[in-house]
Amino acid sequence: MSKLLPGTPLQRWQFRTAAGLFVGYSAYYLCRSNLAVAAPLLIREFGGRGLNKEVLGQLASVGVLFYALGKVFNGVLGDFLGGKKIFLLGMVGAVLATVAFGLGQGVAVFFAAWAANRLVQSMGWAGLVKLTANWFSYRAYGRIMGLLSLSYLVGDIAAKLVLGQLLDLGLGWRGLFIAAAGVLALVALANWLTLAATPASVGLEAPPASPTSLFASPDPAAADQPTSLGTLLRPYFRSPSFLLMLGLSFGLTALREAFSFWVPTYLVEAAHLPEGAASQYSALYSGFGMVSILGAGYISDAWLRGQRGPLILAASVGLVPVLLLMSQPGGGSRWPLVFISLAGLLLLGPYSFLAGAMSLDAGGRQGAATASGLVDAVGYAGATGALWLTGALAEHQGWSAAFLALALLAAATAVVALVFYRTQEQRPSPAPVLAGEVVVDLYEKAGHN
Repeated sequence: MSKLLPGTPLQRWQFRTAAGLFVGYSAYYLCRSNLAVAAPLLIREFGGRGLNKEVLGQLASVGVLFYALGKVFNGVLGDFLGGKKIFLLGMVGAVLATVAFGLGQGVAVFFAAWAANRLVQSMGWAGLVKLTANWFSYRAYGRIMGLLSLSYLVGDIAAKLVLGQLLDLGLGWRGLFIAAAGVLALVALANWLTLAATPASVGLEAPPASPTSLFASPDPAAADQPTSLGTLLRPYFRSPSFLLMLGLSFGLTALREAFSFWVPTYLVEAAHLPEGAASQYSALYSGFGMVSILGAGYISDAWLRGQRGPLILAASVGLVPVLLLMSQPGGGSRWPLVFISLAGLLLLGPYSFLAGAMSLDAGGRQGAATASGLVDAVGYAGATGALWLTGALAEHQGWSAAFLALALLAAATAVVALVFYRTQEQRPSPAPVLAGEVVVDLYEKAGHN
């Protein structure tokens, strides 16, 4: 119990911050996964006006493009303005955009509202990463980001289960959007009341910053905020390791987004499940992804001495046969469920490294939000093309062609992972994690018991 009820003021605030960020970022997904859940209903209602799978894929791609652009801008903004402000602004903007989509009457409105929604939602992760850098020691980055990375899976699972149940109860797609916006508004209010931007804002001393980040300084009094845009961006584009991280993010994010968005529709058409059941069963992908994140964090720390490259390489290679099997027609309703579960197990743990612990390691307290923003921006640029291409291939050539294309992308990502591992990860073991961090203890309970 003592681990669950931390005693020092800093530990209590760390626990409070982690809980607030976890719930807050999970709630973002109510206003993101709702489109995937509503996709079959939108096609049915607006198919006569041109909203087929290809156009819906274009809609999702436009949203991801705006999300990617926002990642760069809002990552930089987060390092200059602070994590709490942009974390809350993203929530408020997502509520307004989701309501606008739910009230929309045509494809043009859907495109505008969804683009606006994804643009403001790009504030969420940047704010989370910046707050994490402010509140936690660099020795706990891997563990705390492993825990917080579960938030987007918990949010995706909860959204698909709850919204799928609402569909079964007869609520239409418009009702789903309004309900999602209402819940996110309540969570935003709670986060506004409970989160603090920095330890100094509540009279506490900040935990130690990373001595190996691109912005590390021997001066303990060095500023935690960048002095100019040039000094913030320049180190990233001079780092071979960071540039390879961008390549990995391109491939893994494209694969993740393609699965997250298209799985419900795939289960309706390929596994012949009802819309509500397809939404609920699609949560298997995220559920096995949670196991993947906990397992990847443990294996990386305990067996691989902090190296992430081998896991990313193994996952990318393992995805290829899974995707090739998904490209084969037939098999009833059971095998598609097995395949999406395997995809979540292989993909989501390694994916979580990139904009999480690896970005915190690179950016430290001064540039963490920018690092995660750049990594995610390149990743979602890849996802933009993957969403559109998957929808277009599924519409005109069937799901077999769509998954064959994704298999080729997984193979290319494996090549980048091999280069990253061979050229960047032959280094001494990192410093051990301090056992005193309260959230480290929570993570260890979740992952090892």
